[in-house]
Amino acid sequence: MARPTPSGPPITRERMIELLDRMKSRQIVVVGDVMLDRYLVGDTDRLSPEAPVAVVTIRDTRSALGGAANVAANVAAIGATCRLVGVVGDDVHGTQLRTELATAHLDDRFLVTVSGRPTTTKSRVVARGQQVVRIDEEVDYPVAGDDEERMIARAVAVLADADAVILEDYNKGALTEPVIQAVIRTAKTRGVPIVVDPKFRNFFAFAGATVFKPNRRELEAALGATLALHGETDLVAALGRLHVDNLLMTLGAEGMVLVGKDHRVTHIPSLAREVYDVSGAGDTVTAWLATGLAAGASLREAAHVANYAAGIEVSKAGVATVSPSEVLAGHEERHDALGKLRRGGVI
Repeated sequence: MARPTPSGPPITRERMIELLDRMKSRQIVVVGDVMLDRYLVGDTDRLSPEAPVAVVTIRDTRSALGGAANVAANVAAIGATCRLVGVVGDDVHGTQLRTELATAHLDDRFLVTVSGRPTTTKSRVVARGQQVVRIDEEVDYPVAGDDEERMIARAVAVLADADAVILEDYNKGALTEPVIQAVIRTAKTRGVPIVVDPKFRNFFAFAGATVFKPNRRELEAALGATLALHGETDLVAALGRLHVDNLLMTLGAEGMVLVGKDHRVTHIPSLAREVYDVSGAGDTVTAWLATGLAAGASLREAAHVANYAAGIEVSKAGVATVSPSEVLAGHEERHDALGKLRRGGVI
């Protein structure tokens, strides 16, 4: 049985600079489940007299973009224009999410406000550097009727001059099958790359996508089988069952595996020097992959560029974005290190 092809020659410095420059002029559409992440940070030194739980005195509160909104923030950090289509409530968290979008230089005009539906919000209580509890405020039933029609209309409208589209699914109800089908149909008509970050509910609803990007656990759960990574059979079969052009499976600290429509399997090892926090790494990969494809990168080039970005993101605390200058610096550091190894006869 054939083994996966190694990661291949590195992207040259000149090609990396060219791609990063092109990425800044692209227009990316993100359609999916937007969220607000809240952090309530404080101290605790006693138990409650009411129940055997810690009492946390909050000293600081901050908010951040989550879900599809975090993917959009990653696209904006690249320098590209991003249009975000999703669902928010007419509540205080929806207002705060719009404020965070403005801070990230993202337009909120394409969000669909649904009266009575809460903005998906994850509130984390942190004491002494440890998360004590997470409080979720959400409903996850699919949008329907006029709300679904508004989602479709806005997504199709912003695709008119887009260079790539990302479908970001967290099973919170924004991505219904009609929304997914309308986006994929419109994007394919225009020849626009479609990158999908799936979850279990709609896992097999993205037929025709350019790149399907699950993690290994998600893919194995959906297929009901453990995948052998050191061979082509299982991975190519998975590609066929999904009816997508290409499959990019993320493996955490082990990197990624790319299965192309030519059935070539490429293992891309992680470039992370130090893993501080893996939160948001998948969103970083999705954003950089799609924007790379929009800039004219080949699939393998875009995957390698996204891998550089992910290696930088996991070295930062919490959910973070990555800049083109950081990716270029990481590429040059990697290139210099490989050069030293070659000159020393190690490789």
